[in-house]
Amino acid sequence: MSRARIKLSSTQTELLDDICGQIKEIADKLGVTISGPIPLPTKRLKVPVRRSPCGEGRETYETWEMRIHKRLIDMGVNERVLRLIMRIPIHKDVNVEMEIVD
Repeated sequence: MSRARIKLSSTQTELLDDICGQIKEIADKLGVTISGPIPLPTKRLKVPVRRSPCGEGRETYETWEMRIHKRLIDMGVNERVLRLIMRIPIHKDVNVEMEIVD
């Protein structure tokens, strides 16, 4: 049986949880089996930046960090469910990938 795999990633967990909840509601209404959302490991991007804007003075650094949170949802393939999921309004900070897996 084919399954649809949805990968969500964002820097804001609230947006991810909101979209995952909407997907889960759609799947429950139409009776499609769903597993997830499964939280995947958070990716941390660290960038050391020099504090002084002019480049002179003491060498003091700050470390900035950006965290990318990810979720994974697997569900049975149903054309009606996938169309409804495609219509969900998604914030510009959320990246969504959908693929059909055998």
